[in-house]
Amino acid sequence: MNPIPACITALSLSLMLSGCVPRIEIATPTAPITINMNVKIEHEIHIKVDKDVEDLLKNKGDLF
Repeated sequence: MNPIPACITALSLSLMLSGCVPRIEIATPTAPITINMNVKIEHEIHIKVDKDVEDLLKNKGDLF
């Protein structure tokens, strides 16, 4: 068996197979990415105090 035709066959086979490799491309966007966050936060705090505790807080304001 002659080694030259075997080398040519192997070379041509490798060239044909290298053409089948998938190409992956990552492209950046041309416009900047904007995130619109319109958030409205409202809160209400309701405190219910017993009458005895309210009187105690009024009479002795230095507890806290």
